[in-house]
Amino acid sequence: MSQIDGLPPLRDVIATYDLRAKKSLGQNFLLDLNLTAKIARQAGDLSGSDVLEVGPGPGGLTRGLLAEGARKVLAVEKDTRCLPVLAEIEAAYPGRLEVVNGDALEINPLDHLTPPIRVVANLPYNVGTELLIRWLTPKAWPPVWDSLTLMFQREVAERIVATPGSKAYGRLALLCQWRADARIVMELAPEAFVPAPKVRSAVVHITALPEPRYPADPKLLEQVVAKAFNQRRKMLRAALKGLVPDTEDMLLEAGLTPTDRAETISLEGFCALARALEARRG
Repeated sequence: MSQIDGLPPLRDVIATYDLRAKKSLGQNFLLDLNLTAKIARQAGDLSGSDVLEVGPGPGGLTRGLLAEGARKVLAVEKDTRCLPVLAEIEAAYPGRLEVVNGDALEINPLDHLTPPIRVVANLPYNVGTELLIRWLTPKAWPPVWDSLTLMFQREVAERIVATPGSKAYGRLALLCQWRADARIVMELAPEAFVPAPKVRSAVVHITALPEPRYPADPKLLEQVVAKAFNQRRKMLRAALKGLVPDTEDMLLEAGLTPTDRAETISLEGFCALARALEARRG
């Protein structure tokens, strides 16, 4: 699979351009094109979609996305050392790859891509969660993206798909599952990367829902969830104390038991709590 596009194997590319992964940029490179192509396939049929890729590095996943038929790929890379390599890929796929040197947190994909848009990325560890939260909390819903296929540390992936009652269940699970379907579709051992991280990794596929599962004001939902999980070992009546004067009445109105703890409350329960809070605040 190292010759899917006539370009050199990734190990040769890294050696030619002396592309050593930088810890400061959260880089861990995938060099097996079998794996990068498999990750690209987890995003589904790409032939009718534009794709945003963040942190392409030496371009292994970029090549996988293009080989799997992505209509266009926008590769946003902060590390200028990687630009010559990406330029070679751009030349091999005329008109289908656009490389932008910049910070993905500051770039609007709609300035470069045409919907439907899918996001596929081996995210840098140091900004992965922040990027995910931004993609999940746009000003308007549905978002500009149809799906997110993202690699995280296994621990973060478990937090995204967690269910009530588990240790991983918390704000990230609720934020994601309120407006999207999420599942882990691949796992990767540390040895798949250069350098090998100290943790396992996993790919999560997230599909946007047309509208949230339950009605709730986004800001109030985030407020009650954050306050509840900031003191997750406390009962809700204590953890939410100060939100309103009659905390216990608000919990009962939402159909919750004041002595319950945050980790046992379902998404539906938190949405009911957000609505009860909204009713009290007018």
